[in-house]
Amino acid sequence: MNDVLFSTKIATAWNNAAPDWIEELAALTDRYALKAAGQKIGYSSTAVSNVLNNKYKGDLTAVEDAVRGALMGLNVNCPAQGEISKNVCLDWQKKPRGNSDSTSVRVYRACRAGCHHSRLRDVSGKEN
Repeated sequence: MNDVLFSTKIATAWNNAAPDWIEELAALTDRYALKAAGQKIGYSSTAVSNVLNNKYKGDLTAVEDAVRGALMGLNVNCPAQGEISKNVCLDWQKKPRGNSDSTSVRVYRACRAGCHHSRLRDVSGKEN
């Protein structure tokens, strides 16, 4: 078993210039392991490992937003819900349109109607 801490590994992987959110994610991973860290931010343990090792091929900004929301207290003002954490905002954007409760419908529409926090496309096809 490898006993090297992620907080140590990131120095090499990020050339001694790891952003603060990478340091926060590494510290969480050191405390609770990859799987738990991934669950906390909504990503797989493989994705967390790749991010920490500076090898992630996906949208690194989305991971940063998830870390800042889940671990660092970043909040956004949702037009449908008011102040929510950034990671909750990202989670709502992934959900399909709900029909049974008004909150789901309001959030679904807000995410696609020009909310500047949204990573989705609006109905015209433009990225928000």
